[in-house]
Amino acid sequence: MKKEILKKGFIKLCTAKAMTELYEANFKQVSKYVHATSRGHEAVQIALGLQLLPQDYAFPYYRDDAMLLAFGMEPYDLMLQLLAKKDDPFSGGRSYYSHPSLKDDDKPKIPHQSSATGMQAIPATGVAMGIKYKELQGLNETTMENPLVVCSLGDASVTEGEIAEAFQMAALKQMPILYLVQDNGWDISANAEETRAQNAFEYAKGFHGLDAISIDGANFIESYNALEEVIATIRKERRPILVHAKVPLLNHHTSGVRMEWYRDDLDEAKFRDPYPVIKKQLLDAGFSKQEVKKLEESAYRKVDSDFKKALKAEDPKSEDLFTHDFVPTPIIEESGVREPEGAERVVMVDCALFAVEELMREHKECLLYGQDVGGRLGGVFRETATLAQKFGDDRVFNTPIQEAFIVGSTVGMSAVGLKPIVEVQFADYIWPGLNQLFTEVSRSCYLTNGKWPVSMILRVPIGAYGSGGPYHSSSVESVVTNIRGIKIAYPSNGADLKGLMKAAYHDPNPVVILEHKGLYWSKVPGTKTATSIEPAEDYILPFGKAWVLQEIWKQEDVETLTIVSYGMGVHWAYNASGELGLRDQIEIIDLRTLFPLDEDTIMKSVKKTGKCLVVTEEPSNNSFARALAGKIQEECFKYLDGPVMVIGSENMPAIPLNSTLEETMIPSTEKIKAKIEMILDY
Repeated sequence: MKKEILKKGFIKLCTAKAMTELYEANFKQVSKYVHATSRGHEAVQIALGLQLLPQDYAFPYYRDDAMLLAFGMEPYDLMLQLLAKKDDPFSGGRSYYSHPSLKDDDKPKIPHQSSATGMQAIPATGVAMGIKYKELQGLNETTMENPLVVCSLGDASVTEGEIAEAFQMAALKQMPILYLVQDNGWDISANAEETRAQNAFEYAKGFHGLDAISIDGANFIESYNALEEVIATIRKERRPILVHAKVPLLNHHTSGVRMEWYRDDLDEAKFRDPYPVIKKQLLDAGFSKQEVKKLEESAYRKVDSDFKKALKAEDPKSEDLFTHDFVPTPIIEESGVREPEGAERVVMVDCALFAVEELMREHKECLLYGQDVGGRLGGVFRETATLAQKFGDDRVFNTPIQEAFIVGSTVGMSAVGLKPIVEVQFADYIWPGLNQLFTEVSRSCYLTNGKWPVSMILRVPIGAYGSGGPYHSSSVESVVTNIRGIKIAYPSNGADLKGLMKAAYHDPNPVVILEHKGLYWSKVPGTKTATSIEPAEDYILPFGKAWVLQEIWKQEDVETLTIVSYGMGVHWAYNASGELGLRDQIEIIDLRTLFPLDEDTIMKSVKKTGKCLVVTEEPSNNSFARALAGKIQEECFKYLDGPVMVIGSENMPAIPLNSTLEETMIPSTEKIKAKIEMILDY
């Protein structure tokens, strides 16, 4: 090994070791916030970190501070996060120690890293998928060495199901990614014998197309040489490789879970310390003991100096809490032609289809994937029909049944500058994807101080239609609206869906579009108004602008009412007011988007009419609709002539298959009519 590389590796290892010792010596000062260190893992982390290039992407995990030092971060940078300071370069004091996010020109790029065990594997694999897509489409920079992705994992995390989804896709699509699995034999207090049927090297053998090697991660030279060969192979052959590195854990699981509480192998672990190994390697390479001592002393001085400086750094201010939840969107006004002359009236599903086709035609960065959306079927609702034939199987493709991967991979795709449109086949199947939606997608912008917003669109067919039964009929908006950091649309007609789809594409933030499948084809009686004159290609409808589709004037001599709804509920409300002959007494507000929510339009209407009904298809208890009713009651209390009421589905665990039971379960025009009469008579 070149002496310069060995020297650099030793300095970084000394620095990481010194940081751990300093944190232990100053435990009372630094234990306010939980941290973990790389002690015992340093050699393999540094061996990898020294070999990555600025065009590469890395997904370290919470014990990888030595890797971050090898990328070029200073101890001071890491200590700012350790102490949750305002100038923490990763998160501005919002996230734990060694939870990096980095977009420096001279270092590997690091998207958002969370604490959720193993969850980084899917976004990391999404980056690799994005890099490969850009290569196939001719979108990558060709003047530099091929980029790759590194995903760092603990061996205990490989038991997570989402790791299997990531490995499966990497092997299936042959993506340029290196999975570095650091195996120290422990979860927290559970050891490998208790929790794993095999280690990561053995597990990888089950994924055809994912090669794996096992190395001594406590030996710097062995680690460096093995990783050098692996990295060269991935850069050239563009395929995934797993490196299983055996390492000792020489410090606590975290500062809050002390090793002496449960470890029975501490003496044994100390015999595998990478520090004396690299020190001997330095001496064997011709460095004198005096030179080695000077390098050690210099590293310790640097760490001590940086710590004193970090202690004096400024803390965040209260107002810093309210920044970077979203990146400002350029779409703030309705624009374009909503009803072009001579255009045909089309069903709602086609409005979405045409919107996606127009976007893909104009933007090579746009691609679409999910279950059964590819060329053979074009979606179970034909919502992606013909797109694969028009744009090719690289831009429109099927995924395995992996909702977590479908959702979480968008983090990586967005990070490399792509705009993925993905689909969960039914709202009932969104649950496996919620971990990624909540943990990775929604928090990325906020926890990276605005560096890594996730620009994606998640389409979710939703709602009851035609005896879909308990696993194809659910409404899930109350769960989704409780995830902060995402925007949510729920249109009631095709024109709105197309306009919102265009707005979502140009929005740099994550968007979920809930699309009621009962409105797709307007086959449900009373939903013909979901069809629309197809808007022009330039039509864009901003989020957060409700539509007063049935507007009335203020009246003193008759009772008036505001109905607030979205999706299918808009049609029930419109039909009910018409059948009762009360269209001049009932104002109907179509929310269009559930977040951002157009509260001004709602409150203005309720203050005018004095009464309000919120209509939802969800069971009403603990729902978004019930929360909205509470908000209206709070803000409009002195203007109200009766309680704000809610009507939704019956509060049962699932929507039954039988059509009579389904009708009994969900709202209808008739049920809305009865509720209207009750409120007006109040």
